[in-house]
Amino acid sequence: MAVIGVGIDVCDLERFAESLARTPGLLDRLFTPAEATRAPASLAARFAAKEALAKALGAPGGLAWQDAEVFSEASGQPRFELRGTVQARAEELGVAHVHLSLSHDAGIASAMVVLES
Repeated sequence: MAVIGVGIDVCDLERFAESLARTPGLLDRLFTPAEATRAPASLAARFAAKEALAKALGAPGGLAWQDAEVFSEASGQPRFELRGTVQARAEELGVAHVHLSLSHDAGIASAMVVLES
């Protein structure tokens, strides 16, 4: 396996919550129905994850936010479900494995993504 891409992103929790409150349609534009039920800190971490994934994929235009869904396995480990535009880009690059780490503490949410062949 070879590393194809790495992405990292951080998100200020207070600023993100204010953006969601100010722009109600943002929730539906950024998140799937399952993701949208999460608490604000978890949403901020998922937003950071999607940004980190886009960076790892080379930040091409045309990726749909809802085509990368973050879910948690029974163990609590976060994972991506890729579909549509995001899955197509991952296949184009030869991505076989997507590694994701999320965190939120001290008012900041962060995410790191590593793509492997």
